[in-house]
Amino acid sequence: MRFVVKVKPGVKIARIKVQDKSLFTIYVTEPAREGKANRAIIKALASYFQVASSRVIIVSGVGAREKIIEIN
Repeated sequence: MRFVVKVKPGVKIARIKVQDKSLFTIYVTEPAREGKANRAIIKALASYFQVASSRVIIVSGVGAREKIIEIN
């Protein structure tokens, strides 16, 4: 399954907002530095979909605020 994620790093409260089946907005408390926000996104999505973190892959947009995510 692939979908688009818009990321808002450095917020006070972490949460996931579902826009529709293929678009999520993820708010993470970690800053967008040194991959911290990306790791937080993977962890949040793995928890949301109840899968292992290793099954969540950032396909494109590693350095961008809009990413394509794949869950195997």
